[in-house]
Amino acid sequence: MASHRRPKQPSRTRVTVFSTAAAAAVVLSANAANAAPSEKPNKDEVKSKVDKLYEEAEQATEKLDGAKEKQQKLQKEINSLQDNVARGQDELNQLREGLGSMASAQYRTGGIDPSVALFLSSNPDDFLDKASAMDQLSAHQVEMLKKVQAKQRSLAQQRAEASSKLKDLADTRADLAKKKQEVQSKLGSAQKLLNSLTAQEKAALVSQDQERATRASKRVDLGTGTGKAASGRAAAAFAAAESVIGAPYVYTHAGPSSFDCSGLTSWAYAQADVTIPRTSQAQANAGTRIYSQSDLKIGDLVIFYGDQHHVGLYAGDGRVLHAPHSGAFVRFESMANMPFQFGVRI
Repeated sequence: MASHRRPKQPSRTRVTVFSTAAAAAVVLSANAANAAPSEKPNKDEVKSKVDKLYEEAEQATEKLDGAKEKQQKLQKEINSLQDNVARGQDELNQLREGLGSMASAQYRTGGIDPSVALFLSSNPDDFLDKASAMDQLSAHQVEMLKKVQAKQRSLAQQRAEASSKLKDLADTRADLAKKKQEVQSKLGSAQKLLNSLTAQEKAALVSQDQERATRASKRVDLGTGTGKAASGRAAAAFAAAESVIGAPYVYTHAGPSSFDCSGLTSWAYAQADVTIPRTSQAQANAGTRIYSQSDLKIGDLVIFYGDQHHVGLYAGDGRVLHAPHSGAFVRFESMANMPFQFGVRI
C-alpha cells in the first residue's frame, strides 16, 4: 500500500538561510551590473591632479615656513628673557647682601632698630607700605630697599613673560608638526599618482614641463636697456637668483643649494644685504605694491594666487624667475602660467 505521509516541510531556519543567500546574490549581481569598471586615470588627468596637489602643498609650505619663523623668533625672545632673569637675580642677590651688611654693621654698633630686620625679607613691600616706619630708616636705607623692591617686580614680570612665551612656543611646535604632516601628505599623494603612470608617460610629463620652462629661459642681461632693474639691490638680488638656476625645489629650504619659492626670494635679497620676510604672504607687504605688469622692473617681487602663496622675481618680458614646486628646479617661466596679483618693489 502506498504511503500517504505528508512530505517533510523545510525548517524555518533553512528557509531563512536560503532566502538570505538568494537576496545577497541578487544584490551582488545588481551591484556588479551597475558598477563602472575601474579605470586608470590618463596622463592629462594625473597631471591636473598632481598640479593641484603641488599647489596645495605649496600653500601648506608657506604656512609651515611662517610657523618655523615664529618658532625661531620665540626661542630668541625666550633665551633673551631667561638671560635677563638670571642677571637680574644676581643683581637682586647683591642688593640683598648689601642690606644684610648694613644690618650687620648696625647690630655690631648696637644701634640696630628692630625694623632693620625687615631689610632681608623676601617681600619688602610689606615694610615700605607702612609709612609710619619710614622715619626709622635713613635715606640710603630707603633707597636700597626701593631698589630691591623694583628688581623683584621686574623679575616677576620677566618670569611671567617667559612663561607665556614658552607656552606659545609649545603651541607653535605642535602647529609646526601638523603643517609638516600636511605638506608631506600632499606630496605623498602626488607621488602616488605619478607612480601610477608608465615610464613613457612620466617622461612625457617631464618633457612637457621642461618645454614650458624652456620657452621663457632667456637669461637677462642687466647691462642692457631691456634688463633695467628697479634698483642696485634689486639687480644684485636678481643676479644671485640667476646664479642658482637649476637648484631643486625643497619645501622649507632657503638656500644655498635648494629652495622653496619664498626661500629663493628671501635668500636672493639677503645676498644683496637686504633682509625681507621669510614667507610669500609677508613679502607681499614688504615694499611698494605695483599692480600693473607694465610697471614691473627686474628684481621686483611678483606675487601669485589670491592667497599670495607663491612668489618669484620679475625677469622682464612677462617672465618670472622662481622655484616652482616639488619635483622642479629654479627656472624662468612665463607669468601667464599663474594668476598674477601684484608686484612688490623692495
